[in-house]
Amino acid sequence: MSSTDLHPIAARLTRLRSVMHQQQIDALLIPSADPHLSEYLPARWQGREWLSGFTGSVGTLIVTPQFAGVWTDARYWTQAEQQLAGTGISLMKLSSGASIQYVDWLAATMQAGQTVAVDGNVLGLAIGRQLSLALQANDVRLRTEGDLLEQVWEERPGMPLSPVYPHLPPYATVSRADKLASLRAAMQKLGAQLHLISALDDIAYLFNLRGSDISFNPVFVAHALIDAQHATLFVSAGKIDAALQAALAADGVLLAPYDALAARLDQLPADCTLLIDPRRISYGTRQWIPARVQVLDAINPAIFAKSRKSEADLVHVRAAMEQDGAALCEFFSWLEATLADPQRAPLTELDIDREITVARARRPGFVSPSFATIAGFRSNGAIMHYRATPAQHAVIEGDGLLLIDSGGQYLGGTTDITRVVPVGRIEAAQQRDFTLVLKGMMALSATRFPRGCKSPMLDAIARAPLWAAGMDFGHGTGHGVGYFLNVHEGPQSISPSAMPEPHTAMEAGMITSIEPGLYRPGQWGIRIENLVHNRPAGTTEFGDFLEFETLTLCPIDTRCIELTLLRDDERQWLNDYHASVRQRLAPLLSGAALAWLQLRTEAV
Repeated sequence: MSSTDLHPIAARLTRLRSVMHQQQIDALLIPSADPHLSEYLPARWQGREWLSGFTGSVGTLIVTPQFAGVWTDARYWTQAEQQLAGTGISLMKLSSGASIQYVDWLAATMQAGQTVAVDGNVLGLAIGRQLSLALQANDVRLRTEGDLLEQVWEERPGMPLSPVYPHLPPYATVSRADKLASLRAAMQKLGAQLHLISALDDIAYLFNLRGSDISFNPVFVAHALIDAQHATLFVSAGKIDAALQAALAADGVLLAPYDALAARLDQLPADCTLLIDPRRISYGTRQWIPARVQVLDAINPAIFAKSRKSEADLVHVRAAMEQDGAALCEFFSWLEATLADPQRAPLTELDIDREITVARARRPGFVSPSFATIAGFRSNGAIMHYRATPAQHAVIEGDGLLLIDSGGQYLGGTTDITRVVPVGRIEAAQQRDFTLVLKGMMALSATRFPRGCKSPMLDAIARAPLWAAGMDFGHGTGHGVGYFLNVHEGPQSISPSAMPEPHTAMEAGMITSIEPGLYRPGQWGIRIENLVHNRPAGTTEFGDFLEFETLTLCPIDTRCIELTLLRDDERQWLNDYHASVRQRLAPLLSGAALAWLQLRTEAV
């Protein structure tokens, strides 16, 4: 068989293996990352997807002369099995919390004297250190210089060139100068004269800047180096116009070419202390720092400031949630009317994505979706990160559950919501599953907890109703959410795979999702998601307590509930929530959308 007869992915792997053979590389590791360790990647760094065909946001590809495998977690197993079929690439299932299993695999598989290669610029520092130690113990060489994709990816995209723009008042409630001053005070307290930041959302937050270099995330590709007097943004030429450059200069912010960081770090004096966050910097970037410089490993202080939204921020967030909820009411009203129309054209999952975005785009302050909409009908809903494509999608007809996970970026906040609605008739088993998931969501939403509680410790509360029925789900219960920033942000994470470390402590102002689920492969999937914010709940002799304020405003479809499974207090929570949704959204709606809101928020 000629190379032209191969599956496109197999043909790419053949070319890659030829280059590996020429350079005496025995295994190539390709993470899902860019030089900033972003979750979602600019096109230039989507090499793992290009080489494997697997489009999930999390996964690690390893290629040897005889083997290729993608390591990913339970959220993506069904998707990966479908997308890797016929490529010659194996799915390597990661168990919960075991994200370094591929490191163990390399250490066990590679022989003494062999070479493992990876582009150090896209390898996380923490993982790079573990990989280096594991291979060194077996006398296996780790090579981190160079990027083999440059030699096989003929039409590789270039650097993103979208313009950078300011995030302005009233939505930017703290000035750039004040944020930099707070960071410098934290640096001084830690004993650092300089701070290197590579994480794109940290940079966008700190400098009150936004961009569109990554789909759905309003960030731009840059590094930042902050000292006591100035801050330097290393960013591609032409992305910041003269007016914005002048505004930055007035706050002591200088510009340098994106590729000038290595040279700048090489010039650092021996008597300086440089702060880096080892969780948010690449192995390659760390190697640019001269040995003479004293390096202080600590969490970037701006992460904590970014996660704790002020009351001024929350005023805008609540307004954004109202606009988002109104858009969803218009969408769901349209959806139900369309499904009830016998003369309609076939409705597909692709239509859901299009129409929900159209509804949001009519709302003031809307910028873009906050992630790719997940619209999964029937068995597609059981694929946790499913995405319909023109080549593969379902027609929405007959009976079943439709899961819709979507969100919007607004100038005053970021939204993320999941709802499940019935199409036609649904089964008693589906209602039971839905109700158990809802009970878990309500249980955590109503929880009061000590300030400083480690966020992973809250996860079991949402799982308890499912566990009692012998059920579980393979993803975390909640993630932090940005303020017109990334839909996934830390430091908090309500997940069994997250370690309850000090930096995961819950503090007032944090916005987090609550999204338990239940998935039956080949049948249906259920997830119910609201965003909440931590607010003070009083002080007792045992200390300060926090509770959740539910921010998301959209009815939960009561047609999916088995009401006999709800306790009185659970019915009361649901009725109170729906009363609040109706009160706050009704002034923004009229006609069919208002009638839909009133119907779907009736008390149970």
